[in-house]
Amino acid sequence: MKHIALILAVLALVGCEDRYRYPCQNPDNFHKPDCQKPKCLFTQQCPEYLVAPILEKQIDQTKQPADTKADR
Repeated sequence: MKHIALILAVLALVGCEDRYRYPCQNPDNFHKPDCQKPKCLFTQQCPEYLVAPILEKQIDQTKQPADTKADR
């Protein structure tokens, strides 16, 4: 019985690890070429297609510096 509980505890801890189904869902990968248009359009893995609304703010923040330069 103790062995089963130990195995279940280990499996539960492994399940808590941060994993992403697609590489472009990971905010750390938003800047990579595979996650940028036009390359991501072909695979339909652009971050704005994959992330939750909360993470959309991070995408918008990465786009802002380029937009502010155009306003000058």
